[in-house]
Amino acid sequence: MTKLISPVVRRRVRGLLERAGFRVRRVAPGAVLVSRDKTATKYQLPNDAVSSRSGLVASLVDGVGEVHVPNAAKVQPLGHGAAMVERPRSARRHVFDIHKTLFQRMTTAHVADQLQAYGVNCVIDVGAHKGQYARQLRQAGYDGHIVSFEPVPEIYAHLEGKAANDPKWTVYGCALGSAEDTLEMNVVSGTMSSILPPSEYGTGRYKRFRDITPVEVPVRRLDRMLDEIIPADLAEPRLYLKMDTQGYDLEVFAGMGERMHEVVGMQSEVAVLQIYEGMPRLTEAIDTFEKAGFEITGMFPVTRETGTGRVLEFDCVLARTAALT
Repeated sequence: MTKLISPVVRRRVRGLLERAGFRVRRVAPGAVLVSRDKTATKYQLPNDAVSSRSGLVASLVDGVGEVHVPNAAKVQPLGHGAAMVERPRSARRHVFDIHKTLFQRMTTAHVADQLQAYGVNCVIDVGAHKGQYARQLRQAGYDGHIVSFEPVPEIYAHLEGKAANDPKWTVYGCALGSAEDTLEMNVVSGTMSSILPPSEYGTGRYKRFRDITPVEVPVRRLDRMLDEIIPADLAEPRLYLKMDTQGYDLEVFAGMGERMHEVVGMQSEVAVLQIYEGMPRLTEAIDTFEKAGFEITGMFPVTRETGTGRVLEFDCVLARTAALT
């Protein structure tokens, strides 16, 4: 049986790696991601970094991170200053958790690169929940404007608090769609509240759909709000539209109308399996986006079935390539 690494040893080795210019991120039980910051230099950990109890040794060679864990652990080089360290037995038990976390990190990194490449200065964050997406962008280095929309009153209050100290982050408490209206939101715990009702498949997969609270929310068209929400200091707005509305993304997209040409990049959660009634499938969504002039730059699995391995949804990142700066 593999010996457990004590929390004290974990903290000590992580601290040594970070002082050497490395970033260490927990991916899931049994796996961590080690990546090199630009400021990393050649550094050799002292001998007392080796723990006789854990058998954990960490060292850096020629400025490239190498982590050796004798007790049944493996290092998977990812190239360009990054590696994943895993205990195979534990990692296999949590393989989908590991994949999900890695794809989340890859999505954020890819989006950050796209925002820079296309000169985006305003991100429209539709389906913001508690501001997770906006905070990820800030952590990834994006310092432009963010405009977030969250229609559930209780969650919106939390979002307001998160944005309060960020002068370039504004929030609105409404839903977006193809028509101005007041609609009933099916509110559940977590991030899966939707204007659409859950499908039979969705109800069978997610227990939270058995406890729905209906809440009326205002729905606005984005094209009618655009002049209001774009910051006055942006003489030449370059917009990125992120949508995560649990099956309602095409309605949000339609609500941009003739002003969609002002968007240089976008992101949508597209479905392979329908969690909600009337939820557009991946092929319909991508066809709609491509007809509007967008091209796919990245596809990242969001959710899988642990038994079959089927992907339920992808994060689809697209750009109007003619708008490349």
